[in-house]
Amino acid sequence: MSRATAVARRGGAIAAGSVAVLVLAGCTAGEVDDAEGDATITIGTTERVTSIDPAGSYDNGSFQVMSQVYPFLLSSPYGSSEVEPDIAESAEFTSPTEYTVTLQEGLEFANGNALTSSDVKFTFDRQLAIADPDGPSSLLYNLAGVEAPDDLTVVFELLTEDDQIFPFILSSPVGPIVDEDVFAADAVTPDAEIVDGQPFAGQYVIEEFLPDEQVAYRANPDYAGLLGPAATEVVEVTYYDDASELRLHVEEGDVDVAHRTLSPTDIAELRESDAVQVVDGPGGEIRFIVFNLATMPFGAETEDADEEQALAVRRAVADLIDRTALSEDIYLGTFTPLQSFVPTGLPGATESLLERYGDGSGGPDADAAAARLEDAGVQTPVALDLQYVTDRYGPDSEAEFAAITEQLEADGLFAVTLEGAPWEEFSEQRIADAYPAYQLGWFPDYPDADNYLTPFFLPDGYLANHYENDEVTDLIIAQATEADADERISLIEEIQELVADDLPSLPVLQGAQTVVAGTDVTGLEQTLDASLTFRYGALAVP
Repeated sequence: MSRATAVARRGGAIAAGSVAVLVLAGCTAGEVDDAEGDATITIGTTERVTSIDPAGSYDNGSFQVMSQVYPFLLSSPYGSSEVEPDIAESAEFTSPTEYTVTLQEGLEFANGNALTSSDVKFTFDRQLAIADPDGPSSLLYNLAGVEAPDDLTVVFELLTEDDQIFPFILSSPVGPIVDEDVFAADAVTPDAEIVDGQPFAGQYVIEEFLPDEQVAYRANPDYAGLLGPAATEVVEVTYYDDASELRLHVEEGDVDVAHRTLSPTDIAELRESDAVQVVDGPGGEIRFIVFNLATMPFGAETEDADEEQALAVRRAVADLIDRTALSEDIYLGTFTPLQSFVPTGLPGATESLLERYGDGSGGPDADAAAARLEDAGVQTPVALDLQYVTDRYGPDSEAEFAAITEQLEADGLFAVTLEGAPWEEFSEQRIADAYPAYQLGWFPDYPDADNYLTPFFLPDGYLANHYENDEVTDLIIAQATEADADERISLIEEIQELVADDLPSLPVLQGAQTVVAGTDVTGLEQTLDASLTFRYGALAVP
């Protein structure tokens, strides 16, 4: 069942909420100084870019590029997690199932093409048409269609009434507006064609794109969005294979800013250095283990399929994970134990795993795990294939999953085969049911509990792990359209309780945003804000 079908089937049961209206705020972008001369900021990262076509990727490295160069209908001003009109003049519910956006007049892409409602309709139509498994189209689960009655007006037809999340979705990785004269309507457009076509209308344009090596940006003089002109004319981003090399370059001043991801040891040592500044911001990043319910031990498509035994295996894994050891021994406190599907700090977060698994206080319990397996008739050791990413989630992923393997095997309950793969291979294999259990990390699309529930636990969601629970689906859709804040939190809490019982994935750790930069770099606090989007336009050097 598709996510859209799931929403349509249940739409009649959803109560209507309040009507939201957003109007362009002209003074919110004046927080940074305009670009002057040919000043340059250099940024280093170990992230990777899957695709700069918004329909072809759904990862933090790719979105870092997109958020600099594409326009959004709605976005968050510096220092805020709330969304406001970006290239829109206004945005509002004009009926319970119609969200109407009016564009600013005279918008253009960097190639000179007019940016009109036709481009906006094209953007969202192609997301749904392409529905790339590595793309973000699943975020449009409540979108029935898009109309463009005139050049400045866009009407989003929604499947359920008063969707409280839809404005956030327009600011998310599914929301970059693309040029219909550059992008293909039914296929992901190659990066080289995109750069050649210059379909950019964000704070920056891309001047040079060397995959896995470097991206060169220049401030867009015609940017008409919420954030105002970029503070620095030129930004050059270099992609490093090795985090230790990135540390060396930022410490010696060859790189102005090191953003995602240095090792915890490097960060701890650099905090004591006078050569750099280490700045922390609000965090929403989580790390977790996904269970493929079809191919995991006793999964639905295995020869010895048994739903009860598969559940016992998942719960036994949860009993054995020692999050505190991972936090302290591997990550030196830069990641903290996570006992919730919604990370600590967001409204609705509950530690729904804490009392259910392990010793009930956050520690592991091998006796509890053994009893679960025995009660379900599972013979031990359970053979478990476990996969991690070698080049996506920082230099300590291998150590993290080696430690998890030791935790699972320590009492003879599991025999783990641990393997790593680079992201390009990993991302293809995980959605092809090749991995019974595997690592994922998540950096949110928008700072709301919904973004830790909707992408994962609706049918056909991003995890692609064959999880489906009709009660969970109903509640996820209900919370998204519930205007009463207290009632919405209650629904979010109830979802977490149900998912904690089913355990299709297992939250492990939660991290903060941390950046290391030269002592003269300004604007770091502005871009390390509650929006959780790292925006280069706030950064400056003398």
